[in-house]
Amino acid sequence: MKKLAVILFSCLPLVAFAAGGGHNEYVVKAPVNLQDKVSLQNGAKLFVNYCMGCHSLQYMRYSRLAEDLGISEELVMQNLNFTTDKFGDQMENAMPEAAAKKWFGTAPPDLTMVTRLRDADWVYSYLINFYEDESRPFGYNNHVFPNVGMPHVMAGVEADLGEDEFKEAMGDLTNFLTYTAEPVRLERERLGVYVLVFLGILLIPAYLLKKEYWKDVH
Repeated sequence: MKKLAVILFSCLPLVAFAAGGGHNEYVVKAPVNLQDKVSLQNGAKLFVNYCMGCHSLQYMRYSRLAEDLGISEELVMQNLNFTTDKFGDQMENAMPEAAAKKWFGTAPPDLTMVTRLRDADWVYSYLINFYEDESRPFGYNNHVFPNVGMPHVMAGVEADLGEDEFKEAMGDLTNFLTYTAEPVRLERERLGVYVLVFLGILLIPAYLLKKEYWKDVH
């Protein structure tokens, strides 16, 4: 219960911004495609290399990620796990909470459910809208979340890639975070199709039975 309270408290700045903000001209459509495993795999790589130093995915396990994204246990442990965590462990970072509060003013929130707290469009737009601002402590500001306390951790990626490639990479990261917010979404949607097909087939005998019952009713 105490841990949950800490998580909720750390998210309060995000909730307050969402409650107080209206339309933002910088928010654009996110290129989310949960069927694209290459995009999801690249998003996982970006998250682990650039985000997991501060943020965790405590409701996601390495083993579940491997199964859903089609990555072997060996590759996950070699390329996506830089701690002593085991394959079945949750994806938590090693940053001490006290140190995080000292450096950033508050502990960075867990991001497993960020695209449900916000939405994918907001997260994607936030990632691509950092700009240089010498008045800010880390030298960057953000058009979507003005005066945010988070540094522009993707600055190196943005410098190495062209604008289009950088947006594509941030799209992959957003796609991955959309997946972590609801790993069963694809399975749920697939089952939904089966249910609709079943109901469509069931409609045929139901309709014929209805005609048989009512054929003598005038």
